[in-house]
Amino acid sequence: MIPTPHINASEKGIIAETILLPGDPLRAKYIAEHYLESAAQFNATRNMLGYTGTYKGKKVSVMGTGMGMPSMGIYSYELIHFYGVKNLIRVGSCGSLQESVNVRDIVVGMSASTNSNYANQYNLPGTYAPSASWELLKRAVDAAEKKGIELKVGNILSSDVFYDDDHEAWKRWAKMGVLAVEMEAAALYMNAARAGANALCILTVSDSLVTQEATTAQERQNTFTQMMEIALEIA
Repeated sequence: MIPTPHINASEKGIIAETILLPGDPLRAKYIAEHYLESAAQFNATRNMLGYTGTYKGKKVSVMGTGMGMPSMGIYSYELIHFYGVKNLIRVGSCGSLQESVNVRDIVVGMSASTNSNYANQYNLPGTYAPSASWELLKRAVDAAEKKGIELKVGNILSSDVFYDDDHEAWKRWAKMGVLAVEMEAAALYMNAARAGANALCILTVSDSLVTQEATTAQERQNTFTQMMEIALEIA
């Protein structure tokens, strides 16, 4: 089924086997304009901008996914099952849950805890632990070391709720060593695992639930460049 209901690329080969997935479609546009050579737009359905170009001679795509696991679930499923994408790298923002994780630090999700029921569809006889692809994780750590960039690698929380009615819930996740909270990685990791694809989530800390420090929306869109460069290096 190409084009899909949500991606307007007319042929399978238009989208590269490796794709960067920011939540914000304007971040996808920024990456395409600032890092990719000969970038061509392949999607604008629902304004979820997608582009394919080359980075250091390698074909790479980038596309927005929107907010939340349902949205990530749709786009990552279609990319994997209909367009043959094999490596999916989320580049997004997150909120720190730890005093040792500061605003503008880069966090890599080795695993993604969640308060979502997304895994229920698989009818598993227990609790599934969504995890990153070791291959992509190892390459990201190596690329960051070469660039002299410190990474915080560990468990993250993919939450279904942004404005949580339980204002203390994040503290209970923090007690379990969870580094940061975002809203998409667990669905990405599950979709990739189910289909035999590779997935990784690289995040920049935009705000801290511990200190209440926060960045601006414009800064999140345009200046979180180190995580973009790490993702592109492993593409």
